[in-house]
Parts: sequence; structure tokens; C-alpha cells
Amino acid sequence: MTEFDGERVLALVGGEGTAGRCVVGGADVVIGSTGTLITMAAGDAPTRSGVWNAREVRLVGPAPEPVTERLTGRPLGADGGPLPIHIAVRAAEGALYLGTASLSRAGTCDGVLTDCELVLDAPLSRELLRRVRPPLPPVGLPGLEWLGEVNGDRAAALERFLTGWYPTDGEAGAVASSRTHAVSALPAGLRQLYRLAERRPAVLGGQNAILPESSRRTDQLGEMRVVADESQGGFCWSLLWTLEGPEADPTVWFREFTEEPIAEQEPLSGFLIQFSLFEASMGADYLATTNRLTAPQVEQLGQALRLVPLRPFWPWAPTRFYVAPGLVVRVSTKDGREFDGWAGATHRSALAPLADLPIDWRRFDG
Repeated sequence: MTEFDGERVLALVGGEGTAGRCVVGGADVVIGSTGTLITMAAGDAPTRSGVWNAREVRLVGPAPEPVTERLTGRPLGADGGPLPIHIAVRAAEGALYLGTASLSRAGTCDGVLTDCELVLDAPLSRELLRRVRPPLPPVGLPGLEWLGEVNGDRAAALERFLTGWYPTDGEAGAVASSRTHAVSALPAGLRQLYRLAERRPAVLGGQNAILPESSRRTDQLGEMRVVADESQGGFCWSLLWTLEGPEADPTVWFREFTEEPIAEQEPLSGFLIQFSLFEASMGADYLATTNRLTAPQVEQLGQALRLVPLRPFWPWAPTRFYVAPGLVVRVSTKDGREFDGWAGATHRSALAPLADLPIDWRRFDG
């Protein structure tokens, strides 16, 4: 990391005569013959360009044509290698140079760059990250009042969690409402979820999804009603089809492809809480992920957070959930010795309980 002035900027990209300047989502982009320089404001927000974590920088468009061409076209320099992308941040003490980065993902619409993620070649230290992305105080973190109802009034627990985690979306609710009709033949838990989805469509899931009424189907034998799907169709969850009407709190059956169905350990009332916790963590703006946790690390995680008192979710890889205000962590294992961890938060500050744990996070947005 170094501080630099205007002459240093031009030297990085090939000189004043070849440089073009654009503004993309609050970031200045200088395009030159020998490279590109992206200078961002300190701080972060999901809707603006900025440093996202110690490894990742985000550029939020739409971007003008020269920027789209430079970043998505990946032109080569005189040495045959890709032209470097330099990253800097405007801080109170001046411009701070963070090094070079590589494009890892780009979103486009009609040939226009809408957003992209760049990975820094050298991760930022914790101290430098705080300078270029100053910490913000928590704002309106969802509480844990719902947790005390998990093994009491589960309908109340589900509603308190979902209404706390997801903001109301009036526009999308008008669309969702037209799709959630004729639900009287469903168990009460599903009826409740559809009602909540009228104002909060995200409660139906993203990685996995509770099917809207119009999309539900029976399984290949006609014995079960499929109520939820994995996003790539690898597995689903179903309820037994009965002519007598829905059970109050039926068993939920998990099925992978054409294998025999396996009963979830919790009935529908607990399954819907677990499903909602899983989707909340997966779809959160702020994440912390790791491929491997040991049993002692899971124990430390449990000491820092609160365990949701339900039996394990998902027979494929039994999963438990740990929570704090604005934070859901799922921990899965297939053998009871090695664990997979994934945390999602509504605000960057909610990841703070995880920051000092002895865990090698693959990604940490806190």
C-alpha cells in the first residue's frame, strides 16, 4: 500500500495522452494503453463501488462502453499478458494504492457491464481494510425474540424471524399475491409462509425454493406433493398426498433424484424454520464461508453464538444452525468429524462475533 499523486496515476496506466476517464458507481476509472486504474471512495454499500472485503473489490455500473470493453474484453499488453487492473481508494489522508486485481465475475445486460467483482492479487491486512472500508455501527439488526418460541409456538417463531430478517417489499408483494391462491388445502405452516410471501417474496427461498401454489406438483408415483426444490433440481422436499385433507404438522420427505425418500427429523413446523434459516444465510449480502471446520472449532462457534434447538436439518448433510442478532450460521457434516460452515448477515457488523474465532475463513465480509 502506498500513497500517490496524479503523476503516479498516469504512470500506472500509460500517461496522460492515452488515458480516458469515466465514473462508474462512484468510482473513477482511468483507462490507458498499459493498464486500468479504478479509484473508489472509502466505505462500502451494496449499491456502490467499493472494497467489499480483504480480497474482493466491487464495481457497480452501469459502465460506459470503454470500461465495459476494457474489463470484459481483457485486452493483452505488449508482453502478451493481460493489461493490469490497479486499485486505489480515496481516503482522508489521500489516495491509497492497494495493488493489482483480476476480474472474477462480470454481469452484463445488452452488452453493458452492470456490475463486476475483482479479486486483489494480495489480500489486505485487517488494519488496512479498516482504513479503506471504515467499520459502521449496526443499524436495526433483527433480534432473537423468535428463538424462545422455537419449541413452543413455532408459527410465531417463524413469523418473527422472517419479518425481522426481510424488509417489506410492497411492489413485489402485489405480484406474489396473485400467485398464492387456493391454499386452503395446505397445512397451516405453508399457508402462513405464502401469506408472508405476499409482502416478502424472498421468504420462499433462492438457493432452494418453496414452490408457489401454481407450480406445485405430485411426484412420479403420485403419492406425494412436491413443495420445495433445490435450485438445480438435484433434490426436493415433499408431503404425503392424502384425500382426507392436510395433517396439522406433517412429516416432510427429502428425496435425491430417484432415491427412496428420507424423512426430515423435524415435522413441517420445524422444517420451515430450518429452511428459512438456511435460505437467509445463503442469500445474505454479507457472508463468511469456510470449507472445513473441526469439532473443536464448532464447539467454539457454539460458545460465541446461540444454537437453534432443533434436530438436524437436511439428511444429505445434517445441518445445525447458530444465531446472533442479524446473523445465521449453518454448520453441516456428513461424517461428524469434518464440518462445512456458512454464515450470512443482514449488516456487516453482525459478523463481529466470528472475527476473532480461530477459523480460516475462505471469505469474510466482516
